[in-house]
Amino acid sequence: MMLKKFNKFGKTGHHPDYIFLLTLLILVIFGLIILTSASSDLGKIKFNDTYYYVKHQIVYGLSLGLIGFLLGIFFHYRHFQKIAAVLLLVSLILLVLVFTPLGYRHAGANRWLNFGPFSFQPAEILKFTFVIYISAWLASKRGEGVLLRQKNFWAGYLPFLIISGIVAFLIFIQPSTTTVFIIMTSAILIYFISGARLSYVLGTIALTVLTLALLIYFTPYRFERFANYWNRFAQTEQVNNQNQGYHLNQALIAIGSGGLTGVGFGKSTTKFKYLPEPIGDSIFAVLAEELGFIGAIVLLGIFIILFLRGFQIAKKSRDQFAKLTTIGFISVMAIQTFIHIGAISGVLPLTGVPLPFISYGGTSLAIFLTMAGVIGNISKYT
Repeated sequence: MMLKKFNKFGKTGHHPDYIFLLTLLILVIFGLIILTSASSDLGKIKFNDTYYYVKHQIVYGLSLGLIGFLLGIFFHYRHFQKIAAVLLLVSLILLVLVFTPLGYRHAGANRWLNFGPFSFQPAEILKFTFVIYISAWLASKRGEGVLLRQKNFWAGYLPFLIISGIVAFLIFIQPSTTTVFIIMTSAILIYFISGARLSYVLGTIALTVLTLALLIYFTPYRFERFANYWNRFAQTEQVNNQNQGYHLNQALIAIGSGGLTGVGFGKSTTKFKYLPEPIGDSIFAVLAEELGFIGAIVLLGIFIILFLRGFQIAKKSRDQFAKLTTIGFISVMAIQTFIHIGAISGVLPLTGVPLPFISYGGTSLAIFLTMAGVIGNISKYT
């Protein structure tokens, strides 16, 4: 007779979702391979080391990400629910610290914190902690409180707007408009899935769109991005070689040059001289140029499998916190992936956002791996 083991939360555990984890492994390996090519010229010229950026990504991104992943997959997800408020508070403090001497200003933005040899972006950490907090807050079961937070304006909707507004403001003034959009869209999805009134959700969407529209209109560089987006097919002589229109044209040239099968791994001619941030914001263009339409479709297929599997895990979960957390994490990944590929392909206005698990950036990779670890743990209790 087999005995089932119950943890202190009263649920039996089984093996995690192997398809989700295998897809994740493939995506991470794929990312390191693409980064090796995209960063080779840049590393050679700047540091006389072709593999400088890949080694840096492994040491400061992958290694920390594996620690976060293992913590997430072996640490019962309910523990995060208990410390959700503390995690959010720490994240907000870190966001404020970027404007102090501990912060590092680069390219006109205050997005990094420096602690000795380590630097990281608090906004990336907030993608994790804010999803945890909102999910825990909406899944709270103190009497009828859980219903009030979904249905009552004063007890639910107004507090949701206030905390979301604080988070959005601290990120926006860095400035990082795209990160605000990613986090707020994910939060709205979590709020909607939790059972909130449709009028509240539609009101939040309308308020978010209106706020972003006004901020874009009254901020010259943001307005220029949208102007260039609408005029992205202007003649070359009508755009300056330093503006957004030029960068988008170069990205489209790189993608188009790849054709069906690509020019060959490591043979991109645009990744150093022409593309902005070839190891970060433009890495999909490098991939499409070297591996072609087939390579791009393969990568998209891997992402789609990961996202669909994640939503399947959420659907199977009977625990509200687990369901909302999984939906939130997958939404952050999916929205950021769509924005990166859409922006560099000309479908969306050009903006700087890394491609999850692929682009160079230690904080981003570590946080996404930690998210994946938590989802893996949740999959053990579906």
